[in-house]
Amino acid sequence: MSAPHLRRPDDAELRREWGTVGENTVRLAPEAAAAVIDDLNRCLSGLYILFNQVRKHYWTASGAESQQIEQRLTEQADRLSDLTDDLALRVHALGGVPVNGPMGIREHAPMRIEAGDVYTLRDSLEGDIDGYATLAVTFREAIETAGAVRDERTVETLSSGLLAIEQDAHTLERYLGDDGLTD
Repeated sequence: MSAPHLRRPDDAELRREWGTVGENTVRLAPEAAAAVIDDLNRCLSGLYILFNQVRKHYWTASGAESQQIEQRLTEQADRLSDLTDDLALRVHALGGVPVNGPMGIREHAPMRIEAGDVYTLRDSLEGDIDGYATLAVTFREAIETAGAVRDERTVETLSSGLLAIEQDAHTLERYLGDDGLTD
């Protein structure tokens, strides 16, 4: 029998249990904070999934334009990583626990995880665009929730992230518009 894959320190070491909302530094009502945290964790799950998908496509890119696309995918993955940090820190500030680990990511995932196979560059980029589109919708929903409870800092963070997501999707759409994109 294999050893359990989760490390669980003593309960005395626990500061905040997954799925709970504690005191927050922004003085948002616990119910309002919980709603925002739930939406932020959906965004975080999508960011994790898309980050890993974009990185996989960077690792496996091939073809005439792959070097230029690899550079773009690296930049996009870096932006996704930075945005993940921003949202995770916000979840913590709101009194929650940022989604983490495969089980938490799957629980909140707004999109499907791409199979582990390697696909053509064109198909990979199309999958990335679908991921960006899903993430944009998820961010818009989270902006609406945060706005409804007057959490302006979260609205600003999400709005900035949404702009980056839309710009990166547009960049990929331009590559797909190139008939010369081959593997």
